[in-house]
Amino acid sequence: MHFKDSVVLITGANRGLGKALAQAAVNAGARKVYGGARKPETVDLAGVTPIKLDVTNGADIAAAVQAIPDLTILINNAGIHVVGGVTGPDALSAARAEMETNFFAPLALSHALAPVLGRNGGGAIINVLSALSWASFPTTGTYSASKAAAWALTNGLRGELAAQNTQVLGAHMGYMDTDMTAGIDTPKSSPVVIAQAIVSALEANQDEVLADQVSEQVRASFAAPRAFYLGAARA
Repeated sequence: MHFKDSVVLITGANRGLGKALAQAAVNAGARKVYGGARKPETVDLAGVTPIKLDVTNGADIAAAVQAIPDLTILINNAGIHVVGGVTGPDALSAARAEMETNFFAPLALSHALAPVLGRNGGGAIINVLSALSWASFPTTGTYSASKAAAWALTNGLRGELAAQNTQVLGAHMGYMDTDMTAGIDTPKSSPVVIAQAIVSALEANQDEVLADQVSEQVRASFAAPRAFYLGAARA
């Protein structure tokens, strides 16, 4: 699938990786780029058409289906991270909020827009995942669970939509330099670099992209005697 002459919808396009992906789509020659956001006035890139889209709102999703009948690429980028583990005092409320945005929203958008993609030749769905799809820390327990679910969703979509020629790309990366990670003291990748890696992977007909060194290292650990996701060995 190529971005040139495509029609693209990106969720959470007003900042961070979503904004970088919108710019990358424009740079790659997309015919139309729609930037979804709860407040469309915050989408301010030249060449990008703002569209009101709260990904947890069924009415907004239905309106997007009607507004973009020529869609060929859906990028499920919008996500939230509530800091905390699975045993924390707010774990249940955090998990519900993160699952709504990070799992149920991509499911709902993909379910609603897959028929549109099919009618337009198949197109592509890109799900922005994370190296935390495969690992969990004391501050990411519920977030990691939501991203693991989104990873499983991505693999399910790939199999189910193959018959209509829809490419489904799962994008994994470590921490990026965005508002979401502003309070985290760790090395971070540039969203611009990650966005370009995602665009290149889609155009190379890949099903999965490890967009930085962190995701490569975590994925490679699956073959180790003790995989990274198992954590430190008990004494």
